[in-house]
Amino acid sequence: MNITVIGTGYVGLVTGACFSKMGNKVYCVDIDENKIENLKNNIMPIFEPQLEDIVKTSQKRGDLIFTTDIGEALDNTNIIFIAVGTPMADDGSANLDYIFSAARDIAENISHESIVVIKSTVPVGTAFKVKEEIEKNCDVKIDIASNPEFLKEGNAVNDCLRPDRVVIGAESDDVFEILKELYSSFVSNHDRFICMDIKSSEMTKYVANAMLATKISFMNEIANICEVTGADVKNVRLGIGSDKRIGYDFIYAGCGYGGSCFPKDVQALINTSRVNGYEPKILSTIEEVNNNQKMVLVNKVVDRFGSDLSGLTFSIWGLSFKPYTNDVREATSLTVISSLIDKGAKIKAYDSHAIEEFKKTIDDKYLDSIEFFDNRYDVLNNCDALILITEWKEFRNPDFEIIADKLNKSIIFDGRNIYNKKIQQRGFELYQIGC
Repeated sequence: MNITVIGTGYVGLVTGACFSKMGNKVYCVDIDENKIENLKNNIMPIFEPQLEDIVKTSQKRGDLIFTTDIGEALDNTNIIFIAVGTPMADDGSANLDYIFSAARDIAENISHESIVVIKSTVPVGTAFKVKEEIEKNCDVKIDIASNPEFLKEGNAVNDCLRPDRVVIGAESDDVFEILKELYSSFVSNHDRFICMDIKSSEMTKYVANAMLATKISFMNEIANICEVTGADVKNVRLGIGSDKRIGYDFIYAGCGYGGSCFPKDVQALINTSRVNGYEPKILSTIEEVNNNQKMVLVNKVVDRFGSDLSGLTFSIWGLSFKPYTNDVREATSLTVISSLIDKGAKIKAYDSHAIEEFKKTIDDKYLDSIEFFDNRYDVLNNCDALILITEWKEFRNPDFEIIADKLNKSIIFDGRNIYNKKIQQRGFELYQIGC
């Protein structure tokens, strides 16, 4: 099939690349000329395992075309995916400016009947507004559909190529069948197709992320209760995760979630609910719990060293909001590092992929107090404690003798509970979450 994907962010780039890998001809369109030129030269705007290899191969084969010319793309395709960003507005709602800009661009350039598929995460009812926006600005007939993405950063390519489900919201059987055919290369078991009305499809994405955020915040609250009662949240997790109704996924206690999806989508769902006259009590608490959780490591440092951290330097392992991505949006590292600096501390930081994004994201006023390193052990020299924020695999089994030798004091604040308490027998002070 011939496809246009509008937007080359996480969703658009991964989706377009994976469709092209299966032999479809894909035009990836973006207004950012610099980004498109880099992609033509196989320079990725994001770090995502496997993505660069797929892009290189598909471009060489001629199945993946990056362009700023939406007219050229639409002339040669009949399925159009909108995969632009929907960032959080000041009031917590989803900012749909990019969505409607894409709709107007489609209306100005479309020349034949096509299916327009909303891949971006959008509030309930947005697809119909997009259809209205296109149809009032052109005479070409279009079908509208919703096909939310369920890609995990750091595993997005695998999630796209081997989805556990494909949700399609549409108004006609013909659209369902065309999109099923498009995804047939990824899904051999047709039970994985879930077809529904468009509004339910749009809601499904928000509810999925809100449910996962709920599990994380719930377990973090339990971790805090475990600390004050003397229980161990790691043992509690084993005890409840064995219940198949609960399962082990997303019940790891830690120092808070971040990223571009959970915070934004929870707030957008809250906003949608309130606009429609319902006050969502559980959802309103999820983000409050998570924001408080991002301060847990800071509070533990203050309990150990006091509220005035002047003269102290802390090593940070991990800046991205999760492993296998360079994304630092809403990352716990931003909260921890800025809070420690506000209390007088200096910071030495290491992350294998996220340093440059972190520099762009954190307030410039903090940069003079941070020194960045490209080696996980060099960052420890003459520091008063190690603070682990992101659980990259390279941090799981480090050489603790080197850590002890380089740190001024053998102190580790483990924000992801990845270390065994047995290291305390080697002279380490170990501070974890909920245990």
